[in-house]
Amino acid sequence: MKPDWTLVANGTRARLLQQEPGAPMVILESFIHPLQQADESASGPGVFGRLEADWTVAHQHTDFARELAHLLEQEAQLDHFHALTVFAASPFLAHLEQELGKATRQRLAAIHEADLTRCTVSEIEERIANELAAHH
Repeated sequence: MKPDWTLVANGTRARLLQQEPGAPMVILESFIHPLQQADESASGPGVFGRLEADWTVAHQHTDFARELAHLLEQEAQLDHFHALTVFAASPFLAHLEQELGKATRQRLAAIHEADLTRCTVSEIEERIANELAAHH
C-alpha cells in the first residue's frame, strides 16, 4: 500500500511529510523560499512602492506554489503516494490550489487553511488526527 503525504506550507517554507500505514510520520523534504524585497529605490516611496512590494511578494508566492505543485504532480504521476493532505497559510493556499495539477488533485484528500510550518511532526500528526475526527 502506498503512503499518505502531507504538505504543510506558507509563502516561504514548506515540509513534505510521509506516513506509511501503521508507522509514524516522517519528513521527506523541507523547502525554503526566501522572499526577495522589491527595489523600493526604483519606484520610490509611497503608494507605487508599496504596490510593487505587494506584487513582488504575491509573484514570489506564485513561483513557490508552482514549484511545490510541480513536484507533487510529478510524484503523483509516478504513483509515489496514495493521498495528499495540504495545510497552508492564507493567502499562499490560494496560489497553491490554483497550481495543483490533475494527478495531484485526484489524490487530494483534504485542504486546510492553517500554517503548521512551525509545528513539530508530532504536533502535525495530532492536528491531522483532530481534523479527521472532526469530519467523521
